[in-house]
Amino acid sequence: MPGPTVPIDAWEAAVTGRSPGVVRVGLAVPLSGPLAMTAPSALDLAGLAADELNDAGGVRGRAVELVTVDAGRRPAEVAADVAALHAAGAVDVFVGFSTSDVSRAVAAALAGRAGYVFTPPHEGGRSRPGVLRIGSSPLAQHAAALAWLVRSRRARRWVLLGTDYVWPQAVHRAARAVLADLGAEVVGERLVPFGPTDPGPALDLVRRTRADAVLLSLVGRDLVAFNRAFARAGLDRRVVRLSGALEENGLYAVGGDGTGELYACMPSFAAADGTGDEGQLDLQERLAARAGPSAPVVCAYARGVHDGVRTAAALLAGGDAAPARPAPSRLARADGLVFREVG
Repeated sequence: MPGPTVPIDAWEAAVTGRSPGVVRVGLAVPLSGPLAMTAPSALDLAGLAADELNDAGGVRGRAVELVTVDAGRRPAEVAADVAALHAAGAVDVFVGFSTSDVSRAVAAALAGRAGYVFTPPHEGGRSRPGVLRIGSSPLAQHAAALAWLVRSRRARRWVLLGTDYVWPQAVHRAARAVLADLGAEVVGERLVPFGPTDPGPALDLVRRTRADAVLLSLVGRDLVAFNRAFARAGLDRRVVRLSGALEENGLYAVGGDGTGELYACMPSFAAADGTGDEGQLDLQERLAARAGPSAPVVCAYARGVHDGVRTAAALLAGGDAAPARPAPSRLARADGLVFREVG
């Protein structure tokens, strides 16, 4: 049995040859930048997917190798590296997650010449040729969670807070429509640059508008920093927060939450008491068998990458692969350092 799949650095892949008995999947995942905290989970889950594919015979008998591209940099830099790897014949298909400004640049650089499986929740709208999106649109991801919070937590006065790029902008448009239909009100909105930024004006907006709920479309370290500031300001015990980007790594970085007012809507969650998604728990067990008890958590971003590598292999094997229907978002409440599903 071959050993665990170890991803190859992009430049090593570009300058070294490869066996004709190999297919290469490029992993465009954030090794730096706001989402870098999710990288260990994503790389290990991609490795697990490659190992399982290779144990089953690979792609038509060809072994699967992984090549990493840091998708946490500026969009133009990521797009240039992806295009160069494909032009050099070093990578056959790409899989990954990133902020949507990066994913759009990557898709434009590939221009349909190579498949690109984009795995996280996305901004919706029409996808570019050659791009397969296996996550949810803003409306599909947030609608049920917003409805539950309005009806069950009486969250009726909302502030929308996000980073100023494509995905948060689309989330806010969807949220405005959903909240209007529910009879709730958007009392404030703020879009900020990628951090670090001063959280003071956003906190003042929540106070000034007497909001009882905040929809957070910040991501990664910026989301963590804001949640920490929110707690220091004493707002965490009376104002509901909902995020479409908060997963287990981010919750650990926040230090957990015991207020019962921090919620997330993502495709999957791990639960320490064994009551979580069975598929999630099974993946965690398989990852622990591969990487040991210190294996990183199977967060939603990492699970998407695992599914994306398998989808990419199906594309390479048959030339066409319709993705499975996106996993429905699951509303969960932070309970200390774990999430527990609600609703």
